[in-house]
Amino acid sequence: MPTATDISTIKIRTTVHRFLADTLTPVTLYLKMRDHFTEPVLLENNDFRNKEECFSFMGLEVLGSIQVQKGEIRAAYPNEEAEVSSVQSVADVPAAMKAFLDRFEVEQDTAYEGFNGLIGYTAFDAVQYFDTLAFDTEKRRIDLPDIRYNLYQIVIAFNHFKDELYVLENLPEGTPSKMRQVEELIQSQQFATHRFQLQGGESSNLTDEEFKALVEAGKHHCQVGDVFQIVFSRQFAQRYRGDDFNVYRVLRSINPSPYLFYADFGGYRIFGSSPETQMAVRNGKAIVNPIAGTYRRTGDFEVDTQNAKDLAADPKENAEHIMLVDLARNDLGRHAQQVKVENLKEVHYFSHVIHLVSKVTGQLPEGANPVQIFGDTFPAGTLSGAPKYKALELINHYENQNRSIYGGALGYINFNGEMNNAIIIRSFLSKDNTLYYQAGAGVVVASVPEKELQEVNNKLGALTKALREAEQI
Repeated sequence: MPTATDISTIKIRTTVHRFLADTLTPVTLYLKMRDHFTEPVLLENNDFRNKEECFSFMGLEVLGSIQVQKGEIRAAYPNEEAEVSSVQSVADVPAAMKAFLDRFEVEQDTAYEGFNGLIGYTAFDAVQYFDTLAFDTEKRRIDLPDIRYNLYQIVIAFNHFKDELYVLENLPEGTPSKMRQVEELIQSQQFATHRFQLQGGESSNLTDEEFKALVEAGKHHCQVGDVFQIVFSRQFAQRYRGDDFNVYRVLRSINPSPYLFYADFGGYRIFGSSPETQMAVRNGKAIVNPIAGTYRRTGDFEVDTQNAKDLAADPKENAEHIMLVDLARNDLGRHAQQVKVENLKEVHYFSHVIHLVSKVTGQLPEGANPVQIFGDTFPAGTLSGAPKYKALELINHYENQNRSIYGGALGYINFNGEMNNAIIIRSFLSKDNTLYYQAGAGVVVASVPEKELQEVNNKLGALTKALREAEQI
């Protein structure tokens, strides 16, 4: 790998144009844009609690990317040949990602408060690059890059608080502008939609009985003290033909979670409606929101109110939640400072379930690498267990295939190191006309296999409903 003295900065001139957006939505604009640019991605925010969190973003036309797959880091810069290096230690990937961001010198012509940087994902299997774990390669049924983040020429930002639209164009020297094309498409009234149709029946990597056997194995390891809690999961698959964006459109309607995303990476797509942050960094503060403790939501106000009270008082669900709050504190404490629990066990309602949610924060030290702190917290304890290292070893041993993107994270990393990545749950992977979707259950000593199986079904309720309804639009 070249040394710091060998690497020159890449200057990017960023122009910002502003539009009124009261007649536009992120979905209609994505439909206008998606056929004209490479690897279009849409990140929607559905949680407008304050003016800092009211942005949705779109990335269009890839300028460069950083990917990690099979132990190799591939950094592709604008108008240059890709640089490839091998992963030798757990420090290499965080350092490479920071070096990739630091390579760019951005000159922006107009003040703008939103995101500009990289958009992409970190798959569950990428934990091997952040810790001394090695997963079985023969279980790698879906072979995608473990880490993939793109730098886009065009970034479109919706400010839902002000009904404004910002179009950013990142232009390295020698790259022709696409701003006029983008503006014409914004003004256009034309966009295409296509039908979606299921093909055949749903399949799974496990039967109901096999999943319940996993729960029993997890209970055994809790009883003998290997772990306090472990999350085992089950994957489903459904063949289809047509446009899977219709599934996303339905899912965002019936399950309007804080994080909505549709990311097209050419040969595959990742989309979903996640309720949970993997980690966010804002104003020098790292934020983790553990979600653990789940009851089914019925849609009946009185029943759901009672269910929320029962969830808040449930000893098993509370013990599971506190365990994972402590794990989040420990993870952040590896490189962050002043770690504290700002909110504890708040009851949050989602379309099909009720969750207990907490907020754990830590201050980033001067000069800290945010990607390293992200790696400290990855994957979320709510998708692995506690102690995390042992839980991951057991997941690798017992689950019959790799998790791929499930339980990973998807979002953005800003040039200044700020980031927001959602956990990839309540989500689909679309590849080769097959939709893959997955859910898990936190297993503790008191777990009942039938109830954990039902929890998985409850979590997937919005996804299976979206599949059915997508055929009707």
